[in-house]
Amino acid sequence: MGGAAGPRGHWPSPGEALYAASKAAVEQITRVASRELGGRSITAHTLSLGPTDTDLLRDSASPGALDGAAAMTALGRIGRPSDVADLVALLVRADNRWVTGQNIRADGGRT
Repeated sequence: MGGAAGPRGHWPSPGEALYAASKAAVEQITRVASRELGGRSITAHTLSLGPTDTDLLRDSASPGALDGAAAMTALGRIGRPSDVADLVALLVRADNRWVTGQNIRADGGRT
């Protein structure tokens, strides 16, 4: 089971109280789900992703904003869909069965 919460939930800006609260709610639901589903060997996680190179992001952000977001990460780039897919593949492996109820930040070292 997985959910998504972005880094803005951890570092909200003025005017984003409801947005940040919704992200916090996703994290708490994940913790509860991990306890409710753990008896059936089902793990639950929340992924807090940084900017990820998708059509939606490219269509809604200026090139300057994308460059600025990349510069804010330790890796010097925005995420790729394959970065997210690799993380999900890691989490669903049987040898990660002891990890559950976590909010995992995958943002290239931005936060």
